[in-house]
Amino acid sequence: MESELVSIRPFEICSTRPPTENYSLSFRLTRNCYWNKCAFCPVYKAGARYSKRSIDEVKADIRRARLIDDLMFDHGIGNFQYTDADYARVDEIVDTIERARREAGIVDDVPDDAGPVDLDPSFAWFLPWFKDTPNLADSFNHVLSWRIGGARTCFLGDADSLILSPAFLHEAIHEIKMNFPTIERFTVYGRTGSAARLRTAKDLREYHDAGLDRVHFGLESGSDAVLQVMNKGVTRDDHIEGALKTKEAGLSCSVYVMPGLGGVRYSDEHAHETAEVLTMIAPDYIRLRTLQIFPQTPLQQAHKSGEFIEADEEQVIREIRILVEKIDADTELLSDSASNLLNIQGSLPTDRALMLAEIDRYLNLSRREKLLYSARARLQSFVGQYGGLSREIYDALSGYIREGRVNLASAHDSELDEIITLVRSRLMP
Repeated sequence: MESELVSIRPFEICSTRPPTENYSLSFRLTRNCYWNKCAFCPVYKAGARYSKRSIDEVKADIRRARLIDDLMFDHGIGNFQYTDADYARVDEIVDTIERARREAGIVDDVPDDAGPVDLDPSFAWFLPWFKDTPNLADSFNHVLSWRIGGARTCFLGDADSLILSPAFLHEAIHEIKMNFPTIERFTVYGRTGSAARLRTAKDLREYHDAGLDRVHFGLESGSDAVLQVMNKGVTRDDHIEGALKTKEAGLSCSVYVMPGLGGVRYSDEHAHETAEVLTMIAPDYIRLRTLQIFPQTPLQQAHKSGEFIEADEEQVIREIRILVEKIDADTELLSDSASNLLNIQGSLPTDRALMLAEIDRYLNLSRREKLLYSARARLQSFVGQYGGLSREIYDALSGYIREGRVNLASAHDSELDEIITLVRSRLMP
């Protein structure tokens, strides 16, 4: 038994994945992002390097995940059902393994995911979620979360799996199915440029035949001007061609758009041209991700210099209103990101009137009412995401907390602005 324990090792997890894949088992086919030039994106800006992994490396990770899954079951976890109480039992198993490895004289390398020493404090807040080298506890918790979530889905990362050959994807998915036969859905991130220019229609059909079900595309905008300013590396024509080819291959198409990405200068163009592209694509899902300007990104530098003027929250909501009003397609609009102020979601065109009414209720508020609404909504998002207030945010609210409740009615507008800015800067998008 001891020899089995010392052989248990971590496997590489996709720390960046769509919210619908939060409870998916994940494996890295590539590491990080080969483009990594988007001005707004903070994810790979702390020194992460891109690399492709060999199929043997991927298969080794799949087998490691299987050993972890089997070991949990052998220890009674999941014999009847999986529950949140199992996380404490997993911690005990990890402690036992690490102790057995120490007693066997095995010294494990400690992953260094701390990032540069001059890391911006705001960016340091997010770094623990972007682990390039997960440890054993991360791996066990990942498998357990997948089991608790139903054990039906798998995400294959990292940033653009469409650069890999259909044969590679087929071999990886086959190995996963052999080890985890309950999985029914496989998804990836992809760049529309890869689908449009790198992959043929035959390639995309072969992805589907290999078992791939859905591609998540980061469109961000349908405006060429905005895409160029943000150094996205693709055009609106790439968006249209890549997404349509993907759909024609039988793959589900989920796209992300970023209200606010055009700033003040391109706000109207960004909203209208994005709606045009989405109408032409008619994706299965449209996911809203409101722009948040992150530290240590080119966009932050442009913002500081005055080159990029950020649209305020009301302008961003007006952009979303244009999207809801102008998209002429059968699709699902989803607001599954903490970056969004309003929870605007539903089926188009069926729920258009309901969504517009919700938006207009916000727009008809006074400036003071909008500030209070935003502060409360952002705090609720933070608590929902992290389970409570951080010490930093608690201290910022200390003057408004009475008997354990936050009451911002007496806060000045400028103080509300500061609270909103702080909380937004700590929300995971």
